[in-house]
Amino acid sequence: MIQITVDQKKDSITVEGHAGYGVSGTDIVCASVSSILITTVNAILRVDASSIRLDQKDAYVKVTVLKHLDMVDLLIENMISLLEGLQKDYKKYVKINKGGAV
Repeated sequence: MIQITVDQKKDSITVEGHAGYGVSGTDIVCASVSSILITTVNAILRVDASSIRLDQKDAYVKVTVLKHLDMVDLLIENMISLLEGLQKDYKKYVKINKGGAV
């Protein structure tokens, strides 16, 4: 299962684990989460590269918001909304833990 933690106090979103929906390399749930995350991070980096910090290892990504610009906040909100939609459709494979919006 992919665990997503939205931590308002730390201004961070952590994504970790593997969905286990399909065979590695063909898992559409993992691919969807990765696509949402990568697209959002790339867009934020184009807006202002110093507005986030990105930490990543195998099956772990943490995005920390360093500057709350309107566009950065909008992109983060959109990312969370897309991930929530994915969680709704794939409850056994994606779990979001929210302590509030970032």
